[in-house]
Amino acid sequence: MMSEFLEWFSAQFYQTFIFEDRWYIYFAKGLGTTFKITIGALLIGVVIGVFIAVVRSAYDSQRVRWHGVGGIVLGLANLVCKLYLTVIRGTPSTVQLLIMYFIIFGSSQNMLAAAIISFGINSGAYVAEIVRSGIMSIPKGQMEAGRSLGLNYASTMRFIIIPQAIKNILPALGNELITLVKETSICTVIGLMDLTKGAMIVQSRTYAPWMPYLSIALIYLVIVLILTKLLGILEGRLRASDRR
Repeated sequence: MMSEFLEWFSAQFYQTFIFEDRWYIYFAKGLGTTFKITIGALLIGVVIGVFIAVVRSAYDSQRVRWHGVGGIVLGLANLVCKLYLTVIRGTPSTVQLLIMYFIIFGSSQNMLAAAIISFGINSGAYVAEIVRSGIMSIPKGQMEAGRSLGLNYASTMRFIIIPQAIKNILPALGNELITLVKETSICTVIGLMDLTKGAMIVQSRTYAPWMPYLSIALIYLVIVLILTKLLGILEGRLRASDRR
């Protein structure tokens, strides 16, 4: 019985990974695409998220002090940000990806760029709320201290508020990164050859779903465990620096 299982397992392993260098063509290259999407989307999401968080926190905490043109511009910017958050958080990421690829990128058909931008915009909505909660958790005295030193609002946010907020929101940002890694698997809906698509192609060639699908599940699990460990180490070092 054991010998039959080992024979079956070795045959499946050979067909899934070794034959025609499928481990490289479909799994290694697919994993590389997954990392490209994740890193690119994360950078876009952080930029969008920080900008929206600053705009919304400025509007919420200082709306009484803003007058004239500055107050109008801030109010309009806050309205646009709220509309963006409502639309992005209220629609499925799969639908957003389909719209990005088939409508916005319909002429260029650039799958990778469409995926990166779509996931970046989607991630930005969640990062914005995470960063905003971190900013609002900082005591108001920190902002007043920065302004009393002669710093303007933007400089105070950049050098005083946001660095402190990052320590508070690091676990939530880590969870968003892990979620983003796993969400990239839906790129298969536009035909992009990521890790999941690679497994699907191999399964269509071998007609055996066990080995390719369980393999990518294990790969995703290892990635998540590594990221969780690294984030835990980083959080530990930040806590240690706070105690000094």
